[in-house]
Amino acid sequence: MAEEIRIFFVADIVGEPGLTFLNSFLPALTDKYKADFVIANAENSHDGRGTNDVIVKNLFKLGVHVITGGNHSFDKHLVFPLMRKEPRLLRPHNYPAANAGTGYGIYDIPGKKAKIGVISMQGRTFLPDINDPFTVTEEVVREIKKETNLIFMDFHAEATAEKLALAWKMDGRISVFTGTHTHIPTGDARILPNGTGYITDAGMTGPFQSVLGMDIDTAIKRFTLATPQRYKLAADDNRICGVFAIADGETGKCSHIESVIYPPFQNTKE
Repeated sequence: MAEEIRIFFVADIVGEPGLTFLNSFLPALTDKYKADFVIANAENSHDGRGTNDVIVKNLFKLGVHVITGGNHSFDKHLVFPLMRKEPRLLRPHNYPAANAGTGYGIYDIPGKKAKIGVISMQGRTFLPDINDPFTVTEEVVREIKKETNLIFMDFHAEATAEKLALAWKMDGRISVFTGTHTHIPTGDARILPNGTGYITDAGMTGPFQSVLGMDIDTAIKRFTLATPQRYKLAADDNRICGVFAIADGETGKCSHIESVIYPPFQNTKE
């Protein structure tokens, strides 16, 4: 009988508020979901832009197995040496190859026979015009499938249409396709016809009394004044957003996917 692999993904960690909250509650959540493998997006973890060695090592110590990235992966140059030597610290693979690091890897799953491939990729619509994610994903998936059918992908993209198009193209060829970047958790977690678990955006881990993690007054000034404003993190109403999925360790087919928001939002005023 094939192994059932339980995957827990932590959505974009935003600054110290997100990190502090994650340190307090991630172990309990991974226990609750009996996660075999934990992945986290940390491209906003250092002051809202980029990451650093201390944060990366803390996340590994906390139980995260692989870290994915996005358009802010290269914002803090001091992390580049670690990015070059640490295979569990990924950045979008479709950036030019001369950049530090890589965007995919194949990893052992503690206590399991199956291996898992993890891909970090970035869209191009409303983002830098880097290499075509459709072509690059095809190439990476072919390489990973030489060793395992179990593949998780973090597609960091602005446009929902770009996320959906790539997910449909990869349906049945990867196990879980999770969108990131917009920081807004979407309610469309589902399994596509050929067995790929899909969600448009996993959300963010950090302060929701904010505008995508930014201080509300600062964000309003950006829109009303149409001039640059110094980035300021918000701090209140912290939550962990993410995705929980179950996939077959042999076939890679996803049998369950759900959005995770902790604590959940209140939809009525008490």
